[in-house]
Amino acid sequence: MLLDLPPELVRSALDSAPDAMVIIGNDGGIIFANQQVTTLFGHPHDDLIGRPIEQLLPARFRERHAGHRHHYKQNLRSRPMGIGLELYALRRDGSEFPVEISLSPIHSGTVTYVAAAIRDATDRKRAEQELKAAHTAADLANQAKSRFLATASHDIRQPLQALMLLSGAMRRMTTSNEQLEVLEHQDRAISAMSRLLIALLDVSKLESGATQPAIKDFRVSALFDELRIAYADVARDKGLELLIEPSSESVHSDPALVGQVLHNFLSNAIKYTPRGSIRVRARRDANKLHIEITDSGLGIASHEIAHIFEEFYQVGVSTDASREGYGLGLSIVQRIAKLLNVEIGVVSQPGKGSTFSLVLPTSAASSNSPAPQIIAARGVSPRAAPLHVLLVEDDPGVRNATRIVLQISGYRVTPAASLPEALECARKAPDLRLVVTDYHLDQGHTGIQVISRLRELLGKDLKAVLVTGDTSTAMRHLHHEVNSRFLSKPIDSDELLTVMAELLAPR
Repeated sequence: MLLDLPPELVRSALDSAPDAMVIIGNDGGIIFANQQVTTLFGHPHDDLIGRPIEQLLPARFRERHAGHRHHYKQNLRSRPMGIGLELYALRRDGSEFPVEISLSPIHSGTVTYVAAAIRDATDRKRAEQELKAAHTAADLANQAKSRFLATASHDIRQPLQALMLLSGAMRRMTTSNEQLEVLEHQDRAISAMSRLLIALLDVSKLESGATQPAIKDFRVSALFDELRIAYADVARDKGLELLIEPSSESVHSDPALVGQVLHNFLSNAIKYTPRGSIRVRARRDANKLHIEITDSGLGIASHEIAHIFEEFYQVGVSTDASREGYGLGLSIVQRIAKLLNVEIGVVSQPGKGSTFSLVLPTSAASSNSPAPQIIAARGVSPRAAPLHVLLVEDDPGVRNATRIVLQISGYRVTPAASLPEALECARKAPDLRLVVTDYHLDQGHTGIQVISRLRELLGKDLKAVLVTGDTSTAMRHLHHEVNSRFLSKPIDSDELLTVMAELLAPR
């Protein structure tokens, strides 16, 4: 037994221990204290012997500690003291400090003593506080970065939106071939700038954690309808056959982010397919849904497949060559897949085409009913009698550019800069057929509120186009409905007019 050893050996061993050590008798008195106790607490060794252990505790803990000692005697075993509690000790000078204490029973014949190893936890607590402060600072920095990116996204898209709409208006106003050629080059430059800036913003948001998925059950058919509307005319103009197979399946993921992946896959398929066809389909495999986009295009060499998801990499294009696009799309896709914890894949043969796939978890909402079909809009012109459109936009530049485009295209336009102004205009013009509204408006109002209040005033069948430069998570809670469309800035005049014509077309 330890207490049967020569006293000088016991003291030498305990004095060399890194922690303060005390041995307590049955009455709670200290019968032994090593040198570290004097160093840690400031009490001379002889002043401690025979004194109750409670004198090393702050006064507020002493009464309860006596009860804890009694409870420990009923269940003697080696264990930490005060698991889950904040423990504090008291120095001779009256200062308190955090401690960690381990208890061990020591048996000597019929007598049982308790050894307590006491460690100063001040440094650990300080490190924990610093780490907590660092986490808090990081969270605040991420929040600030998220706000900055949301603001930057909105502020960058606004002038781009105005430029694209004004360019579209000028194309509709001029008949000179030379001027049209200049405008065509201008449109290409604006589109290139728009693609690059938006792609860089998307990468920044994904890298910073500003983009968070909004997971829910949704039907794949809704995304397929969006793809059909967005790319049917583009594929036809290039002489390609676009086949989008109907699907009644539902998946459990973020519809906006999944849609971004599919839009990227399909736009790439059209870009790299000079002739032939592109097929979009959904194939179920147990509790997984494989969405595949297959083209008959150029294909990808095996040594390039490993690099296509890298930033600024484009198949068959050297880094110093003139290029169409910037090679950011697939790197964004890879980040989205990682964020959603889903699989993406590619199978390709040079000269025979490629298949890009996205594998998603299915939801319980999948049904056997046929998916609804939506016919792609064909850019129908407004009726002979000008239709009345309410335009709600707080940015004067974008508001004026949009108004000019709509008026040139034959619509009667009433502009408004705020929710109250929009309601006042609607009260004076009950013949409104459609509202085009920005999402973020002055005074904290939103385009969703505009649409809701106008429908209360004019009727639930009021058609609505919601336009926004905000791609934050909050925007993903918008519900697609038959009388509404959601467009993300920057949009060109053709896209806006096509969506409006689709909404206003006779059903």
